Amino acid sequence: MQLLRRGDSGPAVVEIRAKLREYGLLAPPGPAPSENYFDDDVEHAVQAFQQRRGLITDGIVGHATYRALREASWKLGDRMLALLISSPMSGDDVAQLQERLLELGYDPGRPGGVFDDMTENALRGFQRDYGLTPDGVCGPATLRSLRQLGRKVTGGRPGLLREQELLRRAGPRLRGKRIVVDPGHGGQDRGVQVSGVDEAGLVWDLGRRLVGRMAATGMEALLSRREDTCPTDAERAAFANAAGADLVLSLHTDANQSMHAHGLATFHFGNGSGATSTVGEALAGLIQRELLTRTAMLDCGSQARTWELLRLTRMPTVRVEIGYLTNMGDRQKLLDPAFRDIVAEGILVAVKRLYLLGQDDQPTGTFTFSDVLARELGRGQAQAI
Repeated sequence: MQLLRRGDSGPAVVEIRAKLREYGLLAPPGPAPSENYFDDDVEHAVQAFQQRRGLITDGIVGHATYRALREASWKLGDRMLALLISSPMSGDDVAQLQERLLELGYDPGRPGGVFDDMTENALRGFQRDYGLTPDGVCGPATLRSLRQLGRKVTGGRPGLLREQELLRRAGPRLRGKRIVVDPGHGGQDRGVQVSGVDEAGLVWDLGRRLVGRMAATGMEALLSRREDTCPTDAERAAFANAAGADLVLSLHTDANQSMHAHGLATFHFGNGSGATSTVGEALAGLIQRELLTRTAMLDCGSQARTWELLRLTRMPTVRVEIGYLTNMGDRQKLLDPAFRDIVAEGILVAVKRLYLLGQDDQPTGTFTFSDVLARELGRGQAQAI
C-alpha cells in the first residue's frame, strides 16, 4: 500500500480514521470534508497507536502500521481460526487464543498473533484432552470450552516462564548451541547507502566475523542469507524456525535525516500489552551494555518492537542497530575492521553472559574472545565472565 502521512487525503484516510476511532484514539466524526484528510489529529492518533503496538512512532501509515491496525480489530470469537499455509491468519484474536492455550498448559509458541503450526498443534492437543474433535480449528465449540476452563499455569505469564525455563535447561556452555546470524538486507537491496558505503556490505562482513568466532567456541552458527540474496523478514524467520535455532541475532545500521543522529540501539519482541520475550529482552540489554562499554557509542536504548522478524521467530531474537551511517563519526568507526572485530567480540560475550544466568559474573567489557574460547575448550584455569 502507499504511505499515508499528514497532508494526504482520499478514501484510504477515511478508513484509517475509522479504525483509529474504533480504538478510542480519535474524536467522533467532524464535518464530512475533513474525514478524508490526514491532519495533525490523525498523525497524533497514529503515533499513539504505534507506541501501543511496539512500532516506530513516526505518525506515518505504512505496511506495518496498516497491518497492525487491521489485526487489532479482531477479537477472539469474531471468526473461526485455523492454519492456512498460503496466507497465515494473524490478529489480536490469534494472540488471545495463544495466550489462553498457554494458560491451560499447552505450547503454541510465543503469542505473536500469527496462527502457525505450533498453534495448531497446541490447539489439537487441547481439543483431544477435552473430548473435542481435534481438527485444529477454533470454532464455536472449542471457543466455549476455552472460555469455561480456568487457568492451569500460575505464578507468572506462562509464555515467559516457559522461555526462561528453556534457557535455564540449556546450561552455561556455548558448545552445541545453534545461533542464526542475520545480516540485514543483501543482494540488490543495499540498505542505507552513504558516500559509497552501504549497510548490506558492512553487516555481511560483521556477520562473517561473528559466525567465525561462534564456530570456534563449538557453537553451530548459521547465516540467514547468502551475500547475493535478500530474503524477506518472514523468510528469515522461517529459516530460523526450520533450523531450530536457540537465538537469532539480526545485524543492521541506522540512518537519519539529521547527520547529528548517532549511537547504538537493540530491539527485542514486545507488543506493549504484556506479551514479550523476556530472554530476548535480557539478551538485548546484555548486548547493549557490552557494546556501549567497548565502543563508547551513544546509548540509544534497548526497546521492544513488533517487527516481523521479532514476532515470527519462535526463539529469542535481537536486532542490533550499530550506529548511523548518516553520521560521519559512526561511519568511520564501522569502516574500521578492528571496530567490527570489537563489535563481534562484544556480541559473543553477551551471548555467553546470557547462558551464565548471572553466575560468576565480572564487570561488563572485561571478558575477551580468548577468555571465552579457553573456558569453552577447557584450557587453563576456569575464568569468570
